[in-house]
Amino acid sequence: MTTLLDQLTTMTVAVCDTGDLKSIEKFKPRDATTNPSLITAAAQMAEYADVVDGALKWAETQGGDEKKTIALALDRLAIEFGLRILKIVPGRVSTEVDARLSFDTQKTVEKGRYLISQYNAAGITNDRVLIKIASTWEGIKAAEILEKEGIHCNLTLLFGMHQAVACAEAGVRLISPFVGRILDWYKKAEGRESYAPAEDPGVRSVTRIFNYYKKYGYQTQVMGASFRNLGEITELAGCDLLTIAPNFLGELSTKEGPLPRKLDPEAARDMDLAKLTMDEQAFRTAHEGDAMAREKLEEGIAGFSKAILALEKLLTERFQAMHRKARAGAAARDFFKAFDLDGDGFVTREEWAGSQAVFDALDLDKDGKVSPEEMAAGIGAAFLL
Repeated sequence: MTTLLDQLTTMTVAVCDTGDLKSIEKFKPRDATTNPSLITAAAQMAEYADVVDGALKWAETQGGDEKKTIALALDRLAIEFGLRILKIVPGRVSTEVDARLSFDTQKTVEKGRYLISQYNAAGITNDRVLIKIASTWEGIKAAEILEKEGIHCNLTLLFGMHQAVACAEAGVRLISPFVGRILDWYKKAEGRESYAPAEDPGVRSVTRIFNYYKKYGYQTQVMGASFRNLGEITELAGCDLLTIAPNFLGELSTKEGPLPRKLDPEAARDMDLAKLTMDEQAFRTAHEGDAMAREKLEEGIAGFSKAILALEKLLTERFQAMHRKARAGAAARDFFKAFDLDGDGFVTREEWAGSQAVFDALDLDKDGKVSPEEMAAGIGAAFLL
């Protein structure tokens, strides 16, 4: 009998959700995605010191003061990881726009154009890159502009049907509904420990979006993301794409058994689903009325923004160390503090805004929280001179 991963990839494109090049090389997915938390964590690993140094040296050649160098290096680091990923995967890489621009349409458009220009300068064509943007109304409008220019987008931090409909009507290439984070919210709100896979709120949300898109012939692809357990993944077999962390890819590659298709485009076309319209007023009204989507979007943007701030500190520290102005090492502590929202000395699963796979890897004793010592052991005190 074939493995679950072999069966899954006959009906769904498996995408690797990581900034760790070794994991991508191991599983050889078609596509790969990154986010600020993943890039920040990877940047603190000793084996990627050359990537960080390369980004800083390139930025320094562009002229300007230290602040400008760090700003340029921040984008360049994401590009450098993206370029290395594209040497491994045959398909696409998603590179994220600074989350702090999530409510500014024009600056998001400008950043998207800049990122794709950097890829183009390195010989990468637009079809191999997805510009990753948060699913705010402003972000969706920015993606609509970029798509018309031939710059394809991945709308992330998507939790509600109103976001999905707005993305489809804007003609974006791909959306990333966050299955696990939806589950997190409902478990807390309803005081439940678990849900059966078919009843999982995140699974049900993605299923509804997928069926709606296929019913009305939207070309926007659905890529389920942010999984908490294997059942969420197998329950979405048949989805256009699923972005899966390395630990779950490993489980799928070793487990055997039947894996039936759960999402079927042909079946969706025959479903009785009401057509929705989504202008700005309808979007904002729906968003205000959806506590889960509103809270998780705000939380996600805040988490990614903090990861970027930590990365800026890391780059500043490394730049100063390169010029013998300071010793490196404190950025790892800043990275921890960025996620310790209540300052209790631990990062909980709810506080963590990055990949669940990274959290699970850092949580060495599996108690549901990461200590400073576990963080240090996981990402290392990189760049100590």
